[in-house]
Amino acid sequence: MQQVEELLQRVRAAQKIYAQFSQEQVDAIFHNAAQRATAQRIPLAKMAVEETGMGILEDKVIKNHFSSEYIYNQYKNTKTCGIIEDDPVSGFRQIAAPLGIVAGIIPTTNPTSTAIFKALLCLKTRNGIIFSPHPRAKACTKAAAMLIHDAAVEAGAPRDIIACLDNPTLDETHYLMSHVNLILATGGPGMVKAAYSSGSPAIGVGSGNTPVVVDATADIKMAVNSILLSKTFDNGLICASEQTIVAESCIADALREEFLKRGAYFATEEEAEKLAQVIFINGSLNNAIVGQSACKIASMAGVDVPENTKVLIAERPEIVPTDPFAHEKLSPVLGFYRVPDFATAVSYAQTLIELGGAGHTSVLYTKESNAEHIHTFEKTLTTGRVLINMPASQGAIGDVYNFRMAPSLTLGCGSWGGNSVSENIGVKHLMNVKSVAARRENMLWFRVPPKIYFKLGALEPALEEYKDRKRACIITDKTMVTLGHADHVADVLTRLGMDVRIFSDVNPDPDIATAEKALGLVNSFQPDIFVALGGGSPMDAAKIVWLLYEVPDIKFGDIALRFMDIRKRIVSFPDLGKKAVMVAIPTTSGTGSEVTPFAVITDSKTGVKYPVTDYALTPDMAIVDPEFVMDLPKSLIANAGLDVLTHGIEAYTSTLATNFADGQAVEAIRLVFKYLRRSYEGGDDRLVPREKIHYAATMAGMAFANAFLGVCHSMAHAMGSYLHVPHGLANALLLSYVIEYNATDTPTKQGMMPQYKYPWVKGRYARLCDMLHLADDLQGDSSEIRAEKTSRLVRAIEQLKKDVGIPASIREAGIAEHDFLDLLDTMSEQAFDDQCTSSNPRYPLIAEIRELYRRAYYGEPLRAMS
Repeated sequence: MQQVEELLQRVRAAQKIYAQFSQEQVDAIFHNAAQRATAQRIPLAKMAVEETGMGILEDKVIKNHFSSEYIYNQYKNTKTCGIIEDDPVSGFRQIAAPLGIVAGIIPTTNPTSTAIFKALLCLKTRNGIIFSPHPRAKACTKAAAMLIHDAAVEAGAPRDIIACLDNPTLDETHYLMSHVNLILATGGPGMVKAAYSSGSPAIGVGSGNTPVVVDATADIKMAVNSILLSKTFDNGLICASEQTIVAESCIADALREEFLKRGAYFATEEEAEKLAQVIFINGSLNNAIVGQSACKIASMAGVDVPENTKVLIAERPEIVPTDPFAHEKLSPVLGFYRVPDFATAVSYAQTLIELGGAGHTSVLYTKESNAEHIHTFEKTLTTGRVLINMPASQGAIGDVYNFRMAPSLTLGCGSWGGNSVSENIGVKHLMNVKSVAARRENMLWFRVPPKIYFKLGALEPALEEYKDRKRACIITDKTMVTLGHADHVADVLTRLGMDVRIFSDVNPDPDIATAEKALGLVNSFQPDIFVALGGGSPMDAAKIVWLLYEVPDIKFGDIALRFMDIRKRIVSFPDLGKKAVMVAIPTTSGTGSEVTPFAVITDSKTGVKYPVTDYALTPDMAIVDPEFVMDLPKSLIANAGLDVLTHGIEAYTSTLATNFADGQAVEAIRLVFKYLRRSYEGGDDRLVPREKIHYAATMAGMAFANAFLGVCHSMAHAMGSYLHVPHGLANALLLSYVIEYNATDTPTKQGMMPQYKYPWVKGRYARLCDMLHLADDLQGDSSEIRAEKTSRLVRAIEQLKKDVGIPASIREAGIAEHDFLDLLDTMSEQAFDDQCTSSNPRYPLIAEIRELYRRAYYGEPLRAMS
């Protein structure tokens, strides 16, 4: 092995120098080598025919020409050195680097053209290559390799960048393969298997057994002459060449006559058996027939044929696995099968592929417009190349009969054929590509309903915009009916000329069963406008009903599926509004659902709440009329108000917070602190404070519709599902604990979004404190100052909660300890899996959520209060 090792060292030293060459230098070398190979295509072809005794001189000239000219043309402008792609806006670039040393295993069937092909690919990609030629073609392969080497050196490449084993033995070839960076193996199955088992990365290509299906619609003349063009090319030495023909019986005779007319010879049954004994010996292909002419093979079998015979064809009644005509023959010999229909023909073709040549090439001759047959064929055949109406040899190697098929003399067969690649091998397979990705923030958004109307008395003028609608369905609850709000809205719609139906059976925490019940009314009524009237529950129910009305076959399990990025979700929502528009009229000042893409719905079977999220669920219009909130009970005002506050704070501190959403969030927070107490107290001067809190709810909704929320909401959802705590109250009981949990410079895990660069949420809490003038006496922006400001914010929240009658703990809210403890682990896990958790600035562990629940239940002292 010493000689092989010395060769490796020389080529490796040359390649290290060549790896530093520029694209301009490489392209000049690539050009000169291709030009030289083209110029010497005839002498190299002569050497190959003389040494191997295979093939046809003129065809080998064409293969040499193809492997130089077509490969050069394909890759002359391809970047293979240094930066090959640069997108500074996206912060992404790719840098090409060479692999190192390539072992080029060369077959006896294409000894010069394959060497040219592999050498040019390596020169273009700054790799060195050492060839291991077939023993029966070592002289011509080395001549081709040295021709390319000398041309490359002449153009500036380092000497020894290309080398060739002189007298390769199996041991030397195995040693070579185990000491290189990549093996390009073209040869028999044994050699390809050895390449893959060598321990080095390998691209091996399998044998071919190309079946050709000719259907009843095919152009018979074109099919026959294309097959003959391919099968006679270099006496069938290209591995993609046709091996069997499968014809529909209705055109089989015409196909046969055309073959006879064009110089093919159909063997009799007796002659076919003689040929079979010559084609295969002891179950293997007889090397003596490989690349020989049809007449010579016939003579070897003792079969008399005309001297101008191009191809030998044997018609067989069925596919027999041991029949030589069903296998690759690497010579101008074909099997022929007639079948009753196209389906059987496709089945035959796939069976032939599975006998040998899986993954390689298959061909269909059919009418170009016969899309059904083409689709069936391409779907069924497990081959890397499915060719339509073209000669297999020339079609498979690419860029002759289809310019999108990459030119190549190494044709991958994928996992079907035991290969690592299923496409035509090119320069991309001989490069390491380094991707350099700079941190970039994703494109963000601010999406709200196209129409938002507010101020006292906004209801009727807003609804007039839909006066062209015919049938309106109001989705609401019993309270809205009792208070007269449902009738009031119905009267307005009726005056606008609409037929109106009211569904008022929405319960708190609406479930799928409620939505399905409403859907029964909706489907019979066929509304063209929905009006969601009420708090979060009617609006959530209305959104789900709207979705099911527009898309009846959508699955709840799909739409409730969690996502990490709403733009990349697995289940996409359809666009809504084709049947009806959605108008949302809030009658509580809390959820913000009138402007959000969220709908919280309960699974009827499990009781689990699912926040369903998609911008398709955003209403077309929101009417924020304070008229509907003048007579709300105190408890609802308090709970809803703290819900608004939580929306604003979590949207402002989420990992998706943006300048566009920040303004809405901060203003909502300001309004809550300024007006919630007065709204809660009621009285004759309640108009302004309740109006402002109503607007705050919508503005907070606009903020979290785009910035999303955090773990406080995740935990509140789980509490609502399992302990039936009202949503706003649940948020109020948890909010301060969550703020203190988030306000750390050293979280266990940081929230994961590119714009959230480091744990800065404590600074955001401090800004809210400044905005509320809670820390005018504090100067500076140190971590200690931000911590103190956060504490003051928490104290202000706790005082606000106390002033509006919020209990001091979950236990004080009336939840029995044994119920809480029994469900604590389940709630913690459910909260972790909630859609809102992913945008929390501190990514929580389940154990941390559990501890937050526990502290909030027992009302343990907050740091800010100590």
